[in-house]
Amino acid sequence: MDEKNPDVNVIGLQDHIQYGEGAVVSRTLVKRPTGTMTLFAFDQGQELSEHTAPFDAVVHVIEGEVELTIGGEPYRAKAGEMVIMPANIPHAVKAATRFKMLLTMIRS
Repeated sequence: MDEKNPDVNVIGLQDHIQYGEGAVVSRTLVKRPTGTMTLFAFDQGQELSEHTAPFDAVVHVIEGEVELTIGGEPYRAKAGEMVIMPANIPHAVKAATRFKMLLTMIRS
């Protein structure tokens, strides 16, 4: 936290969330009416089954590698890459390796 402005936080994303064995761990960083930012840590092989969201979402891979299926098409992203997932298109997430991501949902 910044002493001059207590609403300012400097966060090291890789170290702000830890893996859970055989689990998907999440931690919400920002929750506003206009959108959310959530950190995720997926153990290898863990997944989120296909679903849709009414808003665009951005997956920013922080560590490891992910397999995304968006609209039935496979995509792979690794640390340092990001994927924009359009609203109302079915998508699924699977950890190709242990991986961490920052998910930003844009609601407006």
